Amino acid sequence: MSLKIVVLAKQVPDTRNVGKDAMKADGTINRAALPAIFNPEDLNALEQALRLKDTHPGSTITLLTMGPGRAAEIIREGLYRGADNGYLLTDRAFAGADTLATSYALATAIRKIKDFDLIIGGRQAIDGDTAQVGPQVAEKLGLPQITYAEEIKSCENGVITILRHVDGGVETVQGKLPLVITVNGSASPCRPRNAKYVQKYKHAKTVTEKQQGNLDYEELYSKHDYLNLQEWSVADVNGDLEQCGLSGSPTKVKAVQNIVFQAKESKTLTATDRDVEDLIIELLDNHTIG
Repeated sequence: MSLKIVVLAKQVPDTRNVGKDAMKADGTINRAALPAIFNPEDLNALEQALRLKDTHPGSTITLLTMGPGRAAEIIREGLYRGADNGYLLTDRAFAGADTLATSYALATAIRKIKDFDLIIGGRQAIDGDTAQVGPQVAEKLGLPQITYAEEIKSCENGVITILRHVDGGVETVQGKLPLVITVNGSASPCRPRNAKYVQKYKHAKTVTEKQQGNLDYEELYSKHDYLNLQEWSVADVNGDLEQCGLSGSPTKVKAVQNIVFQAKESKTLTATDRDVEDLIIELLDNHTIG
């Protein structure tokens, strides 16, 4: 059986390079101050989708991402590895979204896509580490979900079998399509770019990118529709502005800090209650814990 797979992917700031300018005054991430990368666990999810495509001829993979215009690079990276198409949700009204507003926007876009068998995403994004968006999308769409997936073992007759990580081991679970899967970072890494696909899709652009760039390859976009990446706004997905972006986000970030631990001294502690109590007080005072 062929499958129609939607992969949820996110362009994230590289949290290995968090500096003093990483946060804006309103509590949102200053993405311009950080390098942008493909969220690592979403790459693991993409690999699982690509393996299904390899074993189920005729299957298609659609990437769905939300972000500013530069997030179109995530779609191209997916195309370079074997995905078939993608959609970029981009609108100023989406800015500042927490997990609730993000999952709302993604769910409205998936309803617009309509035809799908499987939604796969990474367990969590490295800029938030909440692991909430995938499950929230499933809830908003009224779909079953399987989280913490390590490997998709098979998909036959509308039933998918998944190896799932749990505390202390793994378990094998099954679910009926359609459903949502979130994939761990410990799953198989994504395959590298395919040179043939890079040549095919290197000029793929959104409308906004074509307006901002040079027109040297303008004739390609009328000849090859697969080079025209789709952009959707809030209006395009019939979204409610009150549920998007900052207005739809009850979560507010107070501060972002880059903390580097350095071993400046060592202490030898006994097992006495006094030593343990003094250590806890010290750790609380310097905000190592608590």
